[in-house]
Order: sequence, then structure tokens, then C-alpha cells
Amino acid sequence: MLIAEAGAPAPLGAVFDGSGVNFALFSAHATAVDLCLFDPEGRETRCRLPSRTGNVWHGRLAGLLPGQAYLFRVHGPWRPEKGHRFDPERPLLDPYAKLLSGPYRPGPPLAGAFPPPDALPRGIVAAPPDPPCHDRPCRPWRETVIYEAHVRGLTRLHPQVPPALRGTYAALGHPAVIEHLLRLGVTALELLPIQAIADEPALLARGLVNYWGYSTLNYFAPEPRYFGPLGPVGLKQAVRALHGAGIEVILDIVLNHTAEGGEDGPVLSFRGIDNASYYKSRPGEPGRLLDVTGCGNSLDLGHPAVRRLAIDALRHWAEEYGVDGFRFDLAPALARDVDDFDPHSAFFAAIEADPALSGLKLIAEPWDLGRDGYRLGGFPTGWGEWNDRARDALRAFWRGDGRVPDLAEALAGSPRTFPAAGRSAQSSINYVSSHDGFTLRDLVSHARRHNFANGEGNRDGHPHELSQNFGHEGATSDPAVLALRARTARNLLASLVLARGVPMLLAGDEVSRSQGGNNNAYAQDNRTSWIDWEKGPALDPSLPDFVAGLLRLRRECLLAGWETGIRWLAPEGREMGPEDWQDADRRCLGMRIGEGPGAVRLLVLMQAGEEEIAFRLPPEGPWRLVLDTGEPEGEPAAPREPEAGGTFLLQPRSLVLFLNRD
Repeated sequence: MLIAEAGAPAPLGAVFDGSGVNFALFSAHATAVDLCLFDPEGRETRCRLPSRTGNVWHGRLAGLLPGQAYLFRVHGPWRPEKGHRFDPERPLLDPYAKLLSGPYRPGPPLAGAFPPPDALPRGIVAAPPDPPCHDRPCRPWRETVIYEAHVRGLTRLHPQVPPALRGTYAALGHPAVIEHLLRLGVTALELLPIQAIADEPALLARGLVNYWGYSTLNYFAPEPRYFGPLGPVGLKQAVRALHGAGIEVILDIVLNHTAEGGEDGPVLSFRGIDNASYYKSRPGEPGRLLDVTGCGNSLDLGHPAVRRLAIDALRHWAEEYGVDGFRFDLAPALARDVDDFDPHSAFFAAIEADPALSGLKLIAEPWDLGRDGYRLGGFPTGWGEWNDRARDALRAFWRGDGRVPDLAEALAGSPRTFPAAGRSAQSSINYVSSHDGFTLRDLVSHARRHNFANGEGNRDGHPHELSQNFGHEGATSDPAVLALRARTARNLLASLVLARGVPMLLAGDEVSRSQGGNNNAYAQDNRTSWIDWEKGPALDPSLPDFVAGLLRLRRECLLAGWETGIRWLAPEGREMGPEDWQDADRRCLGMRIGEGPGAVRLLVLMQAGEEEIAFRLPPEGPWRLVLDTGEPEGEPAAPREPEAGGTFLLQPRSLVLFLNRD
């Protein structure tokens, strides 16, 4: 057995110091820790970490170099009823490993929940990082347009990306990908989780994988399945290329639970190192995990060591990879220091106090499965929040059964939801589709979910999508149905971009991406989820230009107009009164944006009914029609300037936008 010197308790993880490697591991309840080193043939050599400082076990081995593969074996009590699950026969991944030897590969369907020991990737001692060189775009929230994408799904079928790079980190920085984002007007690329993943045993047994990545094995290491020929360097180069184009990079991160699942789940890292410290337990039942995530466990960010892990991981991605922000999955779970949600939690306070993190873009998915878990509007000043109320209001209105007050609330940036001091419409991340649910194309093509490929009997996925199929479920060649679907898709996109707040597009919506009606494609790492860059655009060739035009209007006209207020108009040309807002059958609304001398004034007319409506325009003019979803491509057939104070015939299920510059 190798003999290690004492080393140091910080920093945690495996750190090369120029002549050796220091190893440090937190475990409050362990009795001993063995370091396991592996040679290129996989032979294991063990070394007992000789020192303990507080709750950190540490030791240093002279002569070790970057590239060394390692795991830990942790000794301690096996007392599941007390929350202790130590087993020195089981190798464990270092929670602070910066690189992994490969993806988690437990092999064919498992006989039990525990993978064979050789399925676990090894930590790799990383070389010291290059000095940070991140020229961040630093876009203000008001100018931000988010594009939510999956690394593989975005580029796996992209014909202009070299085959060897498709589906890899490096492809994100390819000129063809960046050109597309710039053409649309995107300012921030938000990536589904790219931290190392462990696929759930139940998925593997069905021949599937966790494609979305919400099953974290390690919070520091990038997932190796996206490495390609350039490895993690490809990710760093992609971030630099995106920054060079003025595009920020936001990472979705899953700090609410890990891949180890419930008490009967696999032992991969945290559970075998110190289950009682890393995970929340039920009050009075230390052997039973508290699950506010629906995934079997909840990380205990109220514990200082666990909170330190989370902050260190965020800082690692911000400083070494240069990312510009984070979207936190099931974010209320992060603020339950004890049980109830606390917007002043220790974790949120730690982020605010950290100079490397406090200035980044922070976005909450504002719900979990715990008590009072729906917390939209309850996060700290400066945070953005996914606004599902706005999503549902837009979907319901354009389906034809929504309420006008809900639509107006969404278009105004949800002022009743974000009333706290310092919070504005920019707190609202508005969207009509995201990775979780129907794509835009499926939203207007399916009245029900079609998730049988997931192997759960079509019981998974949200059953209430506020979708419609216009008389035919799924794909069709009926031109009338296709025209209605195209018009409704444009209505949804236009109302999204015209709403106050931060718009978020789902990758592929602009090229009519369909998942065949699967609204929970979390396990579909195949053409179901990948963007088909050739077939998709053929369904609606003008849609990318329509989206680009919308975002150009937003940049050039709308942002300035929002500063001077909103007025709501009825079709008669008057301002909406109490009786109008209370009319449950009303399906038409006018929104006038911008007031005062020199202001950019915009007029948006929306109607979701089946009959034409004559809408009287305000007397100030001239009003120039710049957008009309009643036209096949969403643009006016010819320049039109209806008479100020006159009437405009608003087509069924359509949205029009007028512009008036003094």
C-alpha cells in the first residue's frame, strides 16, 4: 500500500500542485477513507488518507501527475435506520472530481438497483486550469432573448457541422450554429444539464437513457458523452466563440437531487461518502429520505458542507468555463434550510455574497413537490423565474378558451406576480414551450400526449397542455389544417415576443420541430428529440424569418415603447372598462404601447375568435401595419397605412401590429 503524507484539508478534491496531488474529502461520519488509484490497465492500488481536519479527510502523494484515475472507499457504520450507509467494498466517485474517465455505463438491464463496481467512471486528476480569459457579453436582462437547447439535440443532425463534431460541445461554437442564433436575434444559449449524468436503472432496463440530464452524478465534471474529439476543451472553445458573437451561455443545473435516487437506489458517490450529511431526512426518521423533488432524495443545502459543494461547483463553471448564468431546476428545494421555502435561505445568501456569482444571470424554476412548493414571484431581487402562468395564459387565449384579463397580465409582464420592491417585468421569463412539454409544432398539432415510446404506458408527462389539433391529430397534408396551425404558431410566438419580460424560445420551434406528440421526451436520445434541420424547415419555410423579424421589432421598437406605458383597448376604440374585463366570452383585445411626444408607439390587436372583427384604430396616426399573422407568412401582403381613427378588419385567429413613429 502506498504511504501518503499529511497534505492539506483544502481545497477539496484532487489538486495537482506541481510535484504531487493533494486529496481531500468531506465526511462527517466516516471512520477512515481509502484512496484508490488505477493504472492504465485498471489495476487498483489503495492508500489510506492519513489525516483528518475537522470533517475533512486528506493526504498528499508526491510524484502523481494530472491524468491519474482515482476513486474512494469510505469506512464507517452500516446503520441505515440512522442514515449511515458506509460500505468500504463499494468504490465511490469524488464529489469534487473535475473530470471523469468516461460516461456512466452500467451495461445491460440490471438485476438490481446497484450497478457493478466497474460501471462507475473514475475521477481524473485535472491539470491546473488556464488563467481565466472571459470577455463576457454582460447583456442586461431587458435585452435578453433566451434559446433553450440540448447539446446533442441542437447539433446531432446539423448538416453544416462536421460529422465528427455533431452532438458534441465543440459543435455549439461552430459558425453555422452561431450564425443561426444571430440571425434569429438570440442573446443567450441556455443548455440543458451538462454535468455528469447517471442514467436511472429503470430507464436502462427499458433500453433508454436520461437524455435531458436531470440525473446528476457529479456537479463539477462535464458529461463525457458529449466530448467528441476535443473533449472538455471543445466546451471551453465553444463558450469563447459564443461570447465572441455576443451570446451568453446559461447552464441548467440540478442542485435539488442526485442520481442516487431513494433509499434503495444505487450507491455511487454521496450516499456512500456521508448519506446523513448530503441528503435531507424525514423529521424524526434519520433513515428515511425527505423527497421534495419526486426523484427519491433532496440535497440538504442547509448543511454547510453541502452548500459549500454547490457554491464551489457554480464558481467552477463560472470561472473555468466562463458561463454567464444558471437556471436552477426545482429551485424552491434549494431554499428549504429546514422544511419550508425561505427566500432568505443560506444558499441564496451565499450566492449573493459571492463576487464570482452574484453578477451572473440566475433563473429559478419556481416550483418543487414540497409543502407550498409553487413559489412563482417569491425569489430574490435580480433573479428571473420561469413564468408558467404567462405560458398558460397565451396558450389558452390562442386556443380560444382563455380569459382576456389573464392575457393582459401576461403581456404586461405579470405585475400582480412580481410586486416586491426591486422586482420588475424582467423577472418574468416568458415562454410558450420548453423542453418539458410539447414543442410549438406539437402544441398546434396534438390534443393529447403520445408518450408510449417512454415505456410508461403513456401515463407520464403533463396531461393538460392547453393544446389543439384543429380537427386532425398529428401529421396531416390537409392545407386548411396546416394553415390554421401555422397561423396559431405565429400568434403564440408574436404574443410571446411582444410581452414584457424576457422571452425564451425552445430550440427547434423556429424550424417546426416535432416530437410526434411526445410531451415528456426525457428518455429519447434519438430523432424524436434531435432537431431535423432539413425536414423541419420544409414544413413552414418562412417561420425562421418570421421569428427573426419579431425579435428585430422587439429590439428596434418595442423596448423603447415599453418605457412609457400601456393602454388596453376594446374593438370600439375605447379603453377597456370593468364590464369588458368581466366578459368571460371576450376573445379580442388591443394593446397600445408608448405615449408622449417622440415616443415609439405600437398598437397590437389580437383576436382568437372565429369571425372577423372591425377594430377602430386610435385617432393619432399614421399607423403603419408591420405584422399580420392573418397573412400566410405573417407579413402584410403590401405596405398598408389604415386611416387613423378608421376601422381595421381583423381576421379570425390573428394578431396584427401597427407602428407609429413621430
